[in-house]
Amino acid sequence: MDHPSDPAAQATFRHMDEATPEDWQAIGSHFGPFTGALADRVLAHLRLLDGDYGGFPIDRLQHSLQTATRAHRGGEDEAYVVMALLHDIGDTLGSYNHPDIAAAILRPFVSDKLHWMCANHGIFQGYYFFHYLGLDRNMRDQLRGSEHYEDTARFCELYDQTAFDASYESEPLDFFEPMVRRLFAKPVNSIYLGVAESG
Repeated sequence: MDHPSDPAAQATFRHMDEATPEDWQAIGSHFGPFTGALADRVLAHLRLLDGDYGGFPIDRLQHSLQTATRAHRGGEDEAYVVMALLHDIGDTLGSYNHPDIAAAILRPFVSDKLHWMCANHGIFQGYYFFHYLGLDRNMRDQLRGSEHYEDTARFCELYDQTAFDASYESEPLDFFEPMVRRLFAKPVNSIYLGVAESG
């Protein structure tokens, strides 16, 4: 992150309990521009999946694009399509819990249903391969009480587990970029929502 050239635009406290309203005004002046560039950072991180195959038939970026393309062509709404695009974005840093990473990124911008689907898609996707790893492919059944169970099973069945086809013609990332920008421009659930709206 770039540092402001004007020292007056930075807080001066050493500990937060020393902060003044002016300090927080200075910090707040940076909040809008920083959050305004969130979509850029998300897209840049998604591009890190390019060329990362991990043994799969296609790389992780192509899997993400294919999942989103299938969802888009399946008639899903824009927020759903962006969730499909980003569902595996956590693979780089969350090798053992990638759905949690993606869900945390999306949480302020999507419905409870889409957040739950993203957070739990890993265990639902496991239906298609856990038994090859000595795990229970029906592990997802422990979540059967959720109102979002069927939606998540459907996401994996129609869009996620099918999206490893090297011959499938996905839309390029540029096609989805405006959708990503629109979604990340409008937080709907955050303790900082009032700040974002006034910033």
